Amino acid sequence: MSKKILLTCIILFGLYYIFFFSHITESLILIFKVIPMLLIIILAALPKNLGIKKYQLLIIIGLVFCMVGDYTLQWFLIGLSSFLIGHIFYIFAFLSTNERQVPNWAKIVLLVYGVSMAVWIAGTVFSSGEVVLGIAVIAYISVILTMGWTAIRKGSKFATIGALLFISSDSYLAINKFVMPLPFSHEVIMLTYYGAQILIALSILQYSEIRSKVLQ
Repeated sequence: MSKKILLTCIILFGLYYIFFFSHITESLILIFKVIPMLLIIILAALPKNLGIKKYQLLIIIGLVFCMVGDYTLQWFLIGLSSFLIGHIFYIFAFLSTNERQVPNWAKIVLLVYGVSMAVWIAGTVFSSGEVVLGIAVIAYISVILTMGWTAIRKGSKFATIGALLFISSDSYLAINKFVMPLPFSHEVIMLTYYGAQILIALSILQYSEIRSKVLQ
């Protein structure tokens, strides 16, 4: 299956789940939720360049854990743990490639944002008496911000924008779940989430093209 056909299918299935959610039979909701992720994993597996196998494998494993997280998020801590493991694989993937210097302003922004979100969201969770969940939220915030830092360090626009979209999606989800209801939460969370995963998968294809040019 070609990249263009796969991307078209991912976008169509993703948009259907996002905007026609209320029309999906309840027993099929989770299936429709993970179909775009399954197609994104297939997209990530397309390149056959041996020079990127480590990066490709780590990203694919991360995508698989995120897909499991999609399905298990109904049991929040299990789903959160799956996403956390997925982010750890993304971190190792981004660290496995050539590094560039992360601008100081980017480090400061990520640090300030992370501390602010931890105080706001985890603080709200702790105040409700959910100590274990609060600790899990802090751990997750730390890991996803590390993922963002390593994506910037990689120097790939696809990986960087994908990571920032992921941070945006999870932030919106956390505020909506723990702090206050937000407008269009389903649409915003899933649009940024699918966009993030597509771009992270496309970073494999981008890396494959770069490696191929280097070897020519």
